[in-house]
Amino acid sequence: MCTVCGCSDTVTADGKVISHDEAHRLGLAHSHAPAFQPAALPFPHVHAAGHDHHHYGTGAAGVSVPGMTQERLIEVETSILAKNDALAASNRRVLTALGVLALNLVSSPGSGKTTLLCKTIEALGEAPLAVIEGDQQTSADADRIRTTGARAIQINTGKGCHLDAAMVGHAMDALRPHPGSYLFIENVGNLVCPAGFDLGEDAKVAILSVTEGEDKPLKYPDMFTAARLAILNKTDLAPHCDVDLGLYEANLRRVNPHIEILRLSARTGEGMDHWLDWLRARLAEKAA
Repeated sequence: MCTVCGCSDTVTADGKVISHDEAHRLGLAHSHAPAFQPAALPFPHVHAAGHDHHHYGTGAAGVSVPGMTQERLIEVETSILAKNDALAASNRRVLTALGVLALNLVSSPGSGKTTLLCKTIEALGEAPLAVIEGDQQTSADADRIRTTGARAIQINTGKGCHLDAAMVGHAMDALRPHPGSYLFIENVGNLVCPAGFDLGEDAKVAILSVTEGEDKPLKYPDMFTAARLAILNKTDLAPHCDVDLGLYEANLRRVNPHIEILRLSARTGEGMDHWLDWLRARLAEKAA
């Protein structure tokens, strides 16, 4: 179950509706619950004036799933995240011992993450680094990364909407990052679910294409609250999109007053020097 969006199905076990993953973990015989259960909808929701605004995220769990109470959702989320957090802490201990700077690159699809990463690898030259690529299907992005000469592991999540600490831990075992190196983790393109899952990284870096709209941080606040740095990418397109970069930055700081912001174009190279300086400074901090 994705504890952020509740996108996985639920099952019935011992007369209770629980997550499919939990049923397997507990070894319970189970049957799949109907996708929709009109008789059991504990959905807290708000109707705006005129009944044209339904909000399903106002309950204590911050999400609604058919057939599950808010209390049960919190129990399941706590269980899932506790296991993930323990694995993330293990990843972090390994990375810290090696002095590896790990960055979790998050964005919506099409923001230019992979292009930015390829340009970054080329600009860093001989600096040791490795890449973990996350997508639901294909190895296209890892293949692109490997053309730069960098080592890369592709993770396919299938129907999963984010990477988790276990996946990253297995990839780290295969990559064996060099001491004092960079580890770039390109998460599945999604501005919702990756916000809730610690991978053991030093920081989340949220990448926005300027074409996405200045209100994107307000619509997806969890991601930008969790991020240390926001990159406004594709600034070369700004004059053609009637975009207000100042409003972009103002909205980012509305949801996260402490977020750092960089403007750049991975395609033209404008602003890349500031990004590279940021990376080198963070690696030096990690070494210290």
